[in-house]
Amino acid sequence: MTTILVDADGCPVIQETIALANEFKLPCVLICDTAHEMHREGAETITVSKGADAVDFVLVNRIKKGDIVITQDYGLAAMALAKQGLPIDQNGRLYTNENIDQLLAARHQAQKIRRAGGRLRGPRKRTAEQTEGFVSSLRNLCDSL
Repeated sequence: MTTILVDADGCPVIQETIALANEFKLPCVLICDTAHEMHREGAETITVSKGADAVDFVLVNRIKKGDIVITQDYGLAAMALAKQGLPIDQNGRLYTNENIDQLLAARHQAQKIRRAGGRLRGPRKRTAEQTEGFVSSLRNLCDSL
């Protein structure tokens, strides 16, 4: 059975994810570290120690073929794809083998700019349209299972 796994640290669509998981009768697992500890009705929560990529490693070890992974981390999305998971970001963009290399390259370039002292714009304020796009994409993904 497909499970929805959520990289829950800073995820803005947790409630929407849980609602859709319950609607489709899919298990939902929130994985967070102790700095973001949370418990939501309708989902299992796994809390891990704080540390670089601690949540990512626990999440990756739980992925089975066909599991849905919600993350905004390109590296985690790449690992999910390698395990034949179905990664999606908080705006509804599906990570695929066709787009992940470009996204990782852009992330690498941004890291180089920051390390050199450069500054980049931060993310814009979240909109209702982004949440609606996420819900629509996740619903389509669940429908296709």
